[in-house]
Amino acid sequence: LSHPESAKRGNLMAATGMILAIIASLVVPLDKGDGNYLWILGGLAIGGSIGFIAAKRVLLTKMPELVSLFNGFGGACSMLIAILETQTYTAADGGTAQLVIIIIALFIGSISFTGSLIAYGKLDGSIGNSLKLPFPQVVNLILLIAYIAVGFMVATGSADGINTTYLVILIAISLVYGVTFVLPIGGGDMPVVISLLNSFTGLAAAAAGLIYGDYVMIVGGILVGAAGTILTVMMCDAMNRSLLNVIIGDFGASSAAGGAARGEEVVKEANVSDVSIQLKYGQKVIIVPGYGLAVAQAQHICHDLDKALSEEGVQVKYAIHPVAGRMPGHMNVLLAEAGVDYDKLLELEAANEEFPTTDIVLVIGANDVVNPAALDDPSSPIYGMPILEVEKAKSVVVFKRSMNPGYSGIQNQLFFGDKTKMLFGDAKASLNKIKDEIGNV
Repeated sequence: LSHPESAKRGNLMAATGMILAIIASLVVPLDKGDGNYLWILGGLAIGGSIGFIAAKRVLLTKMPELVSLFNGFGGACSMLIAILETQTYTAADGGTAQLVIIIIALFIGSISFTGSLIAYGKLDGSIGNSLKLPFPQVVNLILLIAYIAVGFMVATGSADGINTTYLVILIAISLVYGVTFVLPIGGGDMPVVISLLNSFTGLAAAAAGLIYGDYVMIVGGILVGAAGTILTVMMCDAMNRSLLNVIIGDFGASSAAGGAARGEEVVKEANVSDVSIQLKYGQKVIIVPGYGLAVAQAQHICHDLDKALSEEGVQVKYAIHPVAGRMPGHMNVLLAEAGVDYDKLLELEAANEEFPTTDIVLVIGANDVVNPAALDDPSSPIYGMPILEVEKAKSVVVFKRSMNPGYSGIQNQLFFGDKTKMLFGDAKASLNKIKDEIGNV
């Protein structure tokens, strides 16, 4: 999974392993279970069909939302397992330790479920940054203390079973906590949140595995939890921020933050003919893709332009920021779909080394990951975040529909740079015109 060329094969291997694990679990019945194979196979058929159709039909622009939704369902599964186990629990099942595991699985699964739904809404745009909670950290702390207190009463309560009232309170607190945990986090941090919630889902699955004594669920859950945690840490490092800062920082909450005063400056506008000539007679071109490229569905025409320039002897590469797009690896998947050669993709450090010798950089739909405020504006929320330093190139052309700020709501100082020109309009249409013009120059 560590390289784009082998990632597809890795995913197929993982899927095959999971199918074998399911078959093994059915063939070798667990201690619990009444052999309800018709219900099990029916669930597999219906759920598998829904997942397959949804994954085949989803647009790449909506892939982050789909990932968040699937992640939430995983958490809901662990939550339901924990709820069902509370209905039949007795002290003979494993004593207080088993009950504590059930309570933990319920909490983590519920957070992953409702938290992922809120993340979905923020990614989809149906839940905006304007929706706020008063004193969210205080609310979260109160809910956490309340859950621990009620959970302690349940764990030390009657050995005959779990009090229904306490169970309902635990479910309500954990579901609400998932909402209050994610709601205050700014939209620009949703890629990190998705990764974090993914690790929660893995931990919830591992806890469910402990409930049933199912080693496949335990190992699988631990792998997912560890992978999600590692990815979360890597993304925080890519933004030069701590996880705590992501959770409580409310990054991107204000559209006025970071360089708003520069909005009165005059931008220089480019035209298709000038950009086409510049590209055709340049020696090195670097393309910086962002979410706007995905929205415009311009990855294919972008690759066509790449091929047209390569035929003219122009060296073309792509600079990929670790948190570009709406989820980890979003831009890599987007370009892979269009057939872009993986060897042309540059990571942040390598790209920054090449910008000074680059004739022209095309910024297509990227905003925050190229914003110089991260380097020279201490008042900016993204100050200190490693960015693609495109302003070091000889010339920069930014493809945008308007001067609106990026996803995090921060004005981009790059738009007013001395070397920058703005090419307004639909990115796909603009790239098409440029490709045609290059052929006629």
